[in-house]
Amino acid sequence: MKEVLHKITSILMALIVLLSTMSFSVDMHFCGDHLVDFSMFDMVDTCMMKAEMSKTSSSCEIMEMEKSCCSDVEVTIEGQDDLKISFDRFTFDQQQFVYSFTYSLITLFQGKDDNIISFKDYVPPPLLRDVQILDQTFLI
Repeated sequence: MKEVLHKITSILMALIVLLSTMSFSVDMHFCGDHLVDFSMFDMVDTCMMKAEMSKTSSSCEIMEMEKSCCSDVEVTIEGQDDLKISFDRFTFDQQQFVYSFTYSLITLFQGKDDNIISFKDYVPPPLLRDVQILDQTFLI
């Protein structure tokens, strides 16, 4: 249970770091008060109000003469950039710590050989006489 909780926590922390450093933008295109197009990864397509206005007349054409009834809105969320660590100036103590930590981490995960047979080279003494047959004692 403790290992599962540890793995879940480490994955969540990695996702938090990833999401906090990632930046993205959302583009929206409005005609009047209505949302016409929405895009997270690409630029939005502008509406064809001018082409539509030539075919039909509407209240937007009157508004277009006064001001444009279409507008583009871009919402940008910038990620953090201060997570960068400078590795160009290490003191001797810091180098020693990094070396010892790396060495202990590598040796921690080296597997033990479970197939160790301690009596592999043991030779039993020679059998001079079979005691079980002499005493007529047998396991059932």
